[in-house]
Amino acid sequence: MSSTTENNNTKYTTENDQITSKSDEGNSNANKKETKFIVDADSIRRIQPLEYFRHFTDQKIRPNGRVFNRFRKTTLHLGSVTTADGSAVVRIGNTSVVCGIKAEVAEPNVNTPREGYLVPNVELSPMCSPNFKPGPPSELAQVLSETVNKLLKSSSVLSLESLCIEEGKAVWVLYCDVVCINYDGNILDASVYAVVSALSNVRLPKITYADGIVKATPDKTIELSLSRIPFSATFAIFNGEILADPDETEEVILEERITIICDEEGQLCSVLKSGGSSSTRETFSTCLELARNRYSVLSTIFKEASTSANTN
Repeated sequence: MSSTTENNNTKYTTENDQITSKSDEGNSNANKKETKFIVDADSIRRIQPLEYFRHFTDQKIRPNGRVFNRFRKTTLHLGSVTTADGSAVVRIGNTSVVCGIKAEVAEPNVNTPREGYLVPNVELSPMCSPNFKPGPPSELAQVLSETVNKLLKSSSVLSLESLCIEEGKAVWVLYCDVVCINYDGNILDASVYAVVSALSNVRLPKITYADGIVKATPDKTIELSLSRIPFSATFAIFNGEILADPDETEEVILEERITIICDEEGQLCSVLKSGGSSSTRETFSTCLELARNRYSVLSTIFKEASTSANTN
């Protein structure tokens, strides 16, 4: 890869991993000076990130050493937050999130007197990355919260009627708060995995309702009945190549992404597409196959974490 720019009689040429500078002073050959120097790969990455990335992908590998279809190592722990009614800690590569679910009793909407509420929220604080600032939620955090909310509804993870305590009088509200501890890309997959896993870990007390008074037993023994267990898999598209689980560096320069959500039966729950042009049928089919394979891995991790949480 090579490119040339000129500025104040100085010509800069980049070729492969070298940057050469040639300076011309005066009009005569006697005054012409030529200087060559080599810049390290990290500097080239900052100067021309897209060309730097293409240099690796042309060789069928990513700058971080991963092959195109490889996801980062993923871990899951359930029930770690003892003050919550359900919780999950998820780590995908260097991206780490914690989801804690708190249950409260509220009045239902008059139009849906038998339905409770599921309220997800994703928080991206300066603690997880210097790219996020203190203050109101960032645009990315708001988009993530809304996206997770839509995915939960479209995937029919939980029947909201199962959260009804007394029709028209009292229902459960489940606040699903996702806090990013460390941000290194693909926060959507981590958030979806954390919320669904935390929902499976929720334990509620038995509730009685009489004369406008709600009473709860001290023991939390009632589990939620999840209709589906959907997990997501996100891919970045670059020059027709499909890159699984993009990290933060890749997300900055690769704007085209596809997220596929599947359930335990391998059925397609939802598809999200952002950036770039329309994808070909072949690209979608490949992403779907990779997403189903990814689901198998996540399902195994989920079952192991559930068994461990139940034995503790």
